[in-house]
Amino acid sequence: MRTLRQARHTGSGRITARAAAAVLAGSLALTLSACGGDDSDDKADKGKDSASTVPLPKLDGEKIQVAAVWTGAEQANFKKVLGEFEKRTGAQVTFVPAQDPIINFLGSKIAGGSPPDIAMLPQVGAIQQAVDKKWAKPAGPEAVKQLAKNYSKGWQDLGKVGGKQYGVYFKAANKSLVWYNAKVFENAGAQEPKTWKDFLGTAQTVYDSGVTPVSVGGADGWTLTDWFENIYLSQAGPEKYDQLATHKIKWTDPSVKDALTTLGSLFGKKDYVAGGADGALQTEFPASVTQTFTGGEQPKAGMVFEGDFVGVNIADTEAKVGTDAKVFPFPAVGDEPPVVSGGDAAVLLKESKAGQALLTFLASPDAAEIWAKQGGFLSPVKNVDLAAYPNEVQRSMAKALIDAGDDFRFDMSDQAPQSFGGTPGKGEWKALQDFLKNPKDVKGTQETLEAGAAKAYKD
Repeated sequence: MRTLRQARHTGSGRITARAAAAVLAGSLALTLSACGGDDSDDKADKGKDSASTVPLPKLDGEKIQVAAVWTGAEQANFKKVLGEFEKRTGAQVTFVPAQDPIINFLGSKIAGGSPPDIAMLPQVGAIQQAVDKKWAKPAGPEAVKQLAKNYSKGWQDLGKVGGKQYGVYFKAANKSLVWYNAKVFENAGAQEPKTWKDFLGTAQTVYDSGVTPVSVGGADGWTLTDWFENIYLSQAGPEKYDQLATHKIKWTDPSVKDALTTLGSLFGKKDYVAGGADGALQTEFPASVTQTFTGGEQPKAGMVFEGDFVGVNIADTEAKVGTDAKVFPFPAVGDEPPVVSGGDAAVLLKESKAGQALLTFLASPDAAEIWAKQGGFLSPVKNVDLAAYPNEVQRSMAKALIDAGDDFRFDMSDQAPQSFGGTPGKGEWKALQDFLKNPKDVKGTQETLEAGAAKAYKD
């Protein structure tokens, strides 16, 4: 879980990103106010079953393994998708739990002569590495046909290396959302902010009411990269974002200084982060969510930033999305609010008829709608029936993602070489964890980031 990018997204990308953010903001405002009861959920649960839209071969007796870092509810929901594939084909699919960084995990499996047939890779950079290491096999014609039918060009291109299709993006994420405890806001008289200045004002209002404003899962460095990326995209703009994502400009660039300074205006504010910096650095992402929506009228925090998948963790509490837990788009730091996306792609590591068939299935609405019904999931497949999503909030998020078309920005750290953008205790994750602890050290953080990036990109 972590989770639009390329240099070609300039100019018009700013307009469409603004439109996508406006769609999200408007739809959330409308749907959250309509989610007071269970009616919408019940209607969604009774929606039509997804009919078979993709032909699959008979694979009786075939066995394949699929590796992913998903745990808990995400793993359970993905297994339901794999179960449907088994039902339709007769193949047997085994889920292999992987560890981060998944490239290292796969390397050990391959060295031992037992690679999984398919790996779900959460970074664009990991797909590139898998191809460079000659681990990855190209997607076959049937999978490519499904991609062309069901995906925008931007999502197809994310899975390509050297013009050849390797990755099938199955799970997407809108990573530009802030979730809040509705009771805390009501008691404080706080309003949903639209700008960063307003966001800091809302945080102050929540603080004045006796509740710590923000929960941060700092033990997981990827959450901190998401904070930075949303601020940077909105403040510096998409062209600079693309340049930094590909290391065409250095992390010592003034635009990075500006973004870190802005982030420091939150992290450096005394008592604004639950548990302080030390507490946040010991708080893993799931706990950062649950502590925001437990504790009655005195939760440990009033807000938590992260993607649509926060809903999975809210489900572990008694809070209900739409009434107790509400959400607003990440506030605009510059002229426009950011639209940052992430995702997980299926990549074939062992050539087989069954493996290619699973890629084809994962590229279809059939597979996506199975997980969509469970919640905590967004699909980049434009042909997914929105009625498959379990409530109006998720339907609105899904529609906004599809309406963005090709003009979004993909998670920056997930585009980087994994040694810099996706390894616990190293690179960008570690540098931003150190920044959370000492947000005044902007210059030192920039230098550390640039040193790590230069090494990773082999400048």
